[in-house]
Amino acid sequence: MNASLFAALPATARRGALTIEYRWVGSHRAAAPIAVFLHEGLGSVDMWKDWPHTLCERLGMRGLVYSRPGYGRSTPRAPDEKWPVDFMAHQAHDVLPALLDALGVSAAERARMWLIGHSDGASIALLHAARFAHALAGAVAIAPHVFVEDISVSSIAQAKTAYESAGLRDKLARYHDDVDSAFYGWNDIWLDPAFRAWNIVGELAAIRAPLLAVQARDDHYGTMAQVEAIGAQVPHARVHVLDTGGHSPHRDAQAALDEAIVQFILAPHARAVSA
Repeated sequence: MNASLFAALPATARRGALTIEYRWVGSHRAAAPIAVFLHEGLGSVDMWKDWPHTLCERLGMRGLVYSRPGYGRSTPRAPDEKWPVDFMAHQAHDVLPALLDALGVSAAERARMWLIGHSDGASIALLHAARFAHALAGAVAIAPHVFVEDISVSSIAQAKTAYESAGLRDKLARYHDDVDSAFYGWNDIWLDPAFRAWNIVGELAAIRAPLLAVQARDDHYGTMAQVEAIGAQVPHARVHVLDTGGHSPHRDAQAALDEAIVQFILAPHARAVSA
């Protein structure tokens, strides 16, 4: 399914009409809280596969899964468009609220809503939770980025090589109508020298909702310093460490990740900072 965001986006955020690909899971639970899934820098609705469905089944929630502009079946990035350094803030502050408006998600539903973000999507979840501090139930940040590390830049540079000469482009093309839009939008800004100064640590202290930050020790896109910074800025957050799971624990350590999320969301008294 697709939604138009032209009417809902503020004038400063418009670049023509936007079409957003989205999917509801667990829609038969009409009165249940909503979990919004925010994908990684190369993700889309289809790249989540069935994980949102299986997690929402355990949580007893409805799930909203969508492809950000430039990804999946959503409006592609224009060939000459380069994302700004603060592109994740735009997604958190403008695009996500506009999508919720377009889909008719009420203020009461948003107050019960959980954000579940992965990688860039986790950063977007954190930024949304900081801006709309009293307008959601909580957030889960999986392999989040809150500042730029050398390991991230190195792995993203390797991804460019894999995309251009090692078959990654063909693999991603199954999930994006315009695969170059998806890949280079993400890759170009992360490898831009100006992006090395990107840092959202100072914004995290505004987060008031319950927060779970998950990091695997063997993540090749980020280190434990990311979730340690979150824990330092958000004292009520719970930091959960996975020994394995890489950068995509919802794929490579699903059972352990699911258990951590379910325990956190369904057992509010257990939300203590740990490592």
